[in-house]
Amino acid sequence: MGYRGKVRQQEQARDLRARNMTLQDIATELGVSKSSVSSWVREVPFTPSKRRTGPRRRRNALHEAKLAQIAHCNLEGVERIGSLSDAAFLAAGVALYAGEASKTDGQVRFANTDALMVRFHCAWLRRFFDIDEERLRIRVYLHEGLDLVAAHDFWSEVTGVPLDQFRAPYRAVADPSIRQNKHEFGCVYVNYACAMTHRRIMGLMRALLSSSAIPG
Repeated sequence: MGYRGKVRQQEQARDLRARNMTLQDIATELGVSKSSVSSWVREVPFTPSKRRTGPRRRRNALHEAKLAQIAHCNLEGVERIGSLSDAAFLAAGVALYAGEASKTDGQVRFANTDALMVRFHCAWLRRFFDIDEERLRIRVYLHEGLDLVAAHDFWSEVTGVPLDQFRAPYRAVADPSIRQNKHEFGCVYVNYACAMTHRRIMGLMRALLSSSAIPG
């Protein structure tokens, strides 16, 4: 399945999650892994169903209205964006790189915890640049106590980079005074060491952010 097909699945997953479906039910419905669904719907509000031994609780009208609005906005977003043209895909990838990636000369390095952003970046990099797949390197930053094997498998699926091209991971010691919530699969660094590719990306970024490129 191509990138656009994945996007459609991701939107379907978010819509189903907004209807309070479980991760496993969504995975079964779409025929994908539960881990993929988990990353796609991370930002969608979800209220777990609870067993009730007493009188049935009154439905929260405001919460249901919020979920309905989110689902509507998701569908509206799909309609407005549609299928990206090559020019739109190129510009979107440059904008994402400008906000999220390394500006160090010679290193095309993108880091994120969001699998959708990482998948988009990898698809964009492969689409518009002559990439030597064997030179791609991945490093995972993961809190101690979380499943490293699962994280590596997850990010290998997201990036399309085989496990033998993964570098030694960084295991972070959790600090409860800073945060309690941890990303299940950590933060991934996608690195491609190529000076010419990086300089081409930076040239595109400067062109995108120039005043002449902004509609009057």
